Amino acid sequence: MDPDPRFALIASARQFYQLGWMVGTAGNLSAKLPDGSFWITASGKSKGQLQEDDFVRVTIDGEVLDLCHPSNRPSAETSIHQAIYSLFPEAKACYHVHSVEANLVSSWAAGDSLSLPPLEMVKGLGVWEENPEVAMPVFENYLEVPRIARAIRDRFSVSPPRIPALLIRHHGVTVWADSPQTAQNYVEVAEYIFRYLVAVRQGDR
Repeated sequence: MDPDPRFALIASARQFYQLGWMVGTAGNLSAKLPDGSFWITASGKSKGQLQEDDFVRVTIDGEVLDLCHPSNRPSAETSIHQAIYSLFPEAKACYHVHSVEANLVSSWAAGDSLSLPPLEMVKGLGVWEENPEVAMPVFENYLEVPRIARAIRDRFSVSPPRIPALLIRHHGVTVWADSPQTAQNYVEVAEYIFRYLVAVRQGDR
């Protein structure tokens, strides 16, 4: 029997909270179950103090199957997770965090993508090339989150990304992977690259 993925989400959330990537109640994590539904962090929960009942289970179409607690509400960004799982059926986890560095680099992105430096760490996102030329898709941040989700669906349906990650401008990074552990790795790699870009920009001043 597959282990309950909520425990992996709790562990990642606590680590990200301590790193300053999920301050307050910001960010959301989800993991898909064998039946296609997924657990996602409930809205308004401190990511540094998550418990097993701080989640909501929903279908890929948005139907709520389990609130765990009557006061729980699905994350405001559930529609983004639905879009990712719909676009990439192999994805088993989707992580979204808010960091200062992600917001800074998103504001420097030209157009709808952020060029990544040809660092060794890019391999951590699945690109095994010498001096790779890779860009991370960037989406505009809208108050109505389903509008962001629609933009992701529309672009990726036509032009799938090379890497399992995207930026929402002035908002944060979202990654997806075939397991919660790999999704955690992708977040860490993406944030390393963002910190590098910030350090380069500061060094050029």
